[in-house]
Amino acid sequence: MPNEILLEAQSVFATYSQTIKALNGVSFSLRRGEILALLGSNGAGKSTTLKAVSNLLPAERGQVTSGQILFEGRDVRTASPAELVRAGLVQVLEGRHCFKSLSVEENLVSGGLGRSSSRREIAGDLDKIYAIFPRLKQKRHASSGLTSGGEQQMTAIGRALMSRPRLLVLDEPSMGLAPLIIKDIFQALKRLNAEEGLSILVAEQNSTVALRYADHATVIENGSAVLTGPAADLRQRDDIKAFYLGESANFAAGRPAA
Repeated sequence: MPNEILLEAQSVFATYSQTIKALNGVSFSLRRGEILALLGSNGAGKSTTLKAVSNLLPAERGQVTSGQILFEGRDVRTASPAELVRAGLVQVLEGRHCFKSLSVEENLVSGGLGRSSSRREIAGDLDKIYAIFPRLKQKRHASSGLTSGGEQQMTAIGRALMSRPRLLVLDEPSMGLAPLIIKDIFQALKRLNAEEGLSILVAEQNSTVALRYADHATVIENGSAVLTGPAADLRQRDDIKAFYLGESANFAAGRPAA
């Protein structure tokens, strides 16, 4: 069902070390086959929201104190992160995490092993990833630690795709990358969304890029969801960039926001 809600956060509150408030009633929903962007400045609560979605907060002494996050109707807190991956909820963490001593292809294969894929399935999925990111095929035997930042990000995303996700969760995929690389990555993700119906939840500071490719967006400020709506509508609102995303200095100086 294309309009079925795949992921829903219901008034989520979260803390770190039982004292530091991080989320203050975040709510949003993502429909199957949709790209939803979480927008906000650094420290707004985007990464905490994604870690709550993937049940990764306990690993960082964090916890959801109230509210609920449902993936396909299941409370994510009832499953381990590994179980969520096997269920189809796969996250790419901020920072281009790769096994740097392994080759690009070995990194990709590890994603398939996480869902107990057969050799035949892994081989077919590798071909698919190389078609999505041709640069990785050229570097498939290179050590991941010796590839560029953009290639490492593609490797991290490719490894996640090898798990055959139903929901791909991305934390700041454009961070530190050149504009052309960012464009290549987001265009590839948009094609997967359009052609295969891959649902995507992406947290981004780069509002210009996120709103260009997302279907809907939710703005997070100080741990709260303060605005939500179709991305096409939010693209027209300069106040989104000037007030919610901390880009007022760019506007005041007459420079386009990043």
